[in-house]
Amino acid sequence: MPKLTKGKAYVPRPDEIKRLLKLISTTIYAKRDRLLILMSYGLGLRVMELAGLRIYQVMNEDGSIIQDISLVKTKFMRNRMIYLPDPKEDGRIHQAIKEYIEERKSEEKTKGKMFSFKQPLFKSQKGTSFTAQTLQRRFTDLYKAAGIHGASSHSGRRTFATNLIEQGADIKAVCTLMGHSSVSMTAQYVEDNPKRLKKIASLGLSYL
Repeated sequence: MPKLTKGKAYVPRPDEIKRLLKLISTTIYAKRDRLLILMSYGLGLRVMELAGLRIYQVMNEDGSIIQDISLVKTKFMRNRMIYLPDPKEDGRIHQAIKEYIEERKSEEKTKGKMFSFKQPLFKSQKGTSFTAQTLQRRFTDLYKAAGIHGASSHSGRRTFATNLIEQGADIKAVCTLMGHSSVSMTAQYVEDNPKRLKKIASLGLSYL
């Protein structure tokens, strides 16, 4: 069992996330759920933000992916920007978006329905929009199926912040990317890592 921080979602190990993605690849909603996980861990989005996304926010009608995404439905109802990785460096989210939208277009055509870029990016099995609550349950079900204990819809967001800090990103920038109102709020998301703390402490006399 993983060691859990009281009141905080568990930050999965890389091998656990790989196990989760492997499990997802075998499910009927593989393309949708893979994109959900990639956007949660790769962009640090809240479930309400994921549930509120529309296709036109991530893809143009010519099929090109939008790099700088403007979020409207956020916790504090303030517009904020999120940024997809450069596809030359990491194109996984770009590819996942394209594959999922192609699947959606094919499904709409099969059902004799008109595809629209105004549709929700993520649809439930009933073909309707997710609410934040139903999307939370979907994350919980996926983690449970993958045997990742203590994880929740907030795990991707906490992992996003922790990884950026550990790779040297300044906390003010991470605060902006997370859409937090203060740096102190961002600090609560960062998982304490003894190795990282030891490395930082060793710099104490480096200026002498």
